[in-house]
Amino acid sequence: MRLIKALLALLFVIAGVLFGALNRRPVDVELGFHTLTDVTLGTALLLALLAGALLAGLVLTLGVVWPLRLRLRRAETPATPAATSPAAAIIAPEPVTIVAPHE
Repeated sequence: MRLIKALLALLFVIAGVLFGALNRRPVDVELGFHTLTDVTLGTALLLALLAGALLAGLVLTLGVVWPLRLRLRRAETPATPAATSPAAAIIAPEPVTIVAPHE
């Protein structure tokens, strides 16, 4: 499994280097508050892809992972008898034993 992960990581690094080498045209990136000048097109596209992946991961974490962790934490806490049912807090009467009369 480790070898497969290493080969997959190497494949992505090679693909990134090739993508950057094939898209060497300089571009200006306008961020709204700042302008990046003379950034290669490959670098700009890879940074935009990285920013999108980070934003998607943040949204997924906030919208799905945290609520599920909270539900799991609540499910793992031991329940008290009063919390499980309101009837458990009521004290039941002592059982009565019936004795048959002697003849």
